[in-house]
Amino acid sequence: MKFKFSVKYLSVFAGILLTEVLIALFANDQIVRPFVGDLLVVLLMYAFVRVFFEPRNPIVLAVCLLVFAYLVELGQYFDLVSRLNLVNSEIATLIIGTSFDWRDLLAYSIGFMLILAEIRQERAK
Repeated sequence: MKFKFSVKYLSVFAGILLTEVLIALFANDQIVRPFVGDLLVVLLMYAFVRVFFEPRNPIVLAVCLLVFAYLVELGQYFDLVSRLNLVNSEIATLIIGTSFDWRDLLAYSIGFMLILAEIRQERAK
């Protein structure tokens, strides 16, 4: 992976981040906030890394981020926030989360597939 600043991915990151903030502030439903928000978080992480780095193999980066998202969800399953005595930390509960949901794994997987589609499109150029 080599350092290479990307305005394209900075724009993508900013757009997804803004969307996530709007979802957090205004969406209070059973689909957009829990599902779309989780789907977008994988895209957000990918775009953030790509702002600063150009990976030799972007698929490896995407897989690593998917595994990371799965591990965070697994931490929720095992109540990691409580086990680390971070229940009173708003930042920890926001980042790690407190409730496991199998649908989150599906959302992360769909986000991963969207990244793969973007990689395929980028390679086709």
